[in-house]
Amino acid sequence: MKVLILLGLVFLPMLAHGKVYERCELARVLKQNGMDGFGGNSLADWVCLAKWESDYNTKATNYNPGDQSTDYGIFQINSHYWCNDGKTPDAKNVCGISCRDLLTDNISKAITCAKRIVQDFQGIRAWVAWRNHCEGRDVSSYIRENLMSGICLFLNKTVFHPRQQ
Repeated sequence: MKVLILLGLVFLPMLAHGKVYERCELARVLKQNGMDGFGGNSLADWVCLAKWESDYNTKATNYNPGDQSTDYGIFQINSHYWCNDGKTPDAKNVCGISCRDLLTDNISKAITCAKRIVQDFQGIRAWVAWRNHCEGRDVSSYIRENLMSGICLFLNKTVFHPRQQ
């Protein structure tokens, strides 16, 4: 019994924090899911957005007392418009998903919903963090790593891992 409690105390923080992506890992997943150029936005724009919205954390949440909504997941998708958390008053659920689905390590549903959001009239400007930290700035550093690091490079929009040659 004591062993189970100890294991629970060791592993519970890992579950609560979710997956925190590395920049290149996130860029690779986003590229594989068609985000490079989607809605006229570069891969670097999406990685910059995720940095400033959630610090690349899939379990990030942020409560908004004004409209009693919550932002969920790596893209901080809002429960008032885009997902259903069962507690936000007058929620629209435009993406047709549970907000819990935005808190998993598999971000495919978050990507699908983000694609739906940018098809709206505001596009990527719907995200305040993108407007405040990414818009009008050189965001290329979000998808570039040092060749010597051995992690990854983006050359001509191609994911490249030096050790996989």
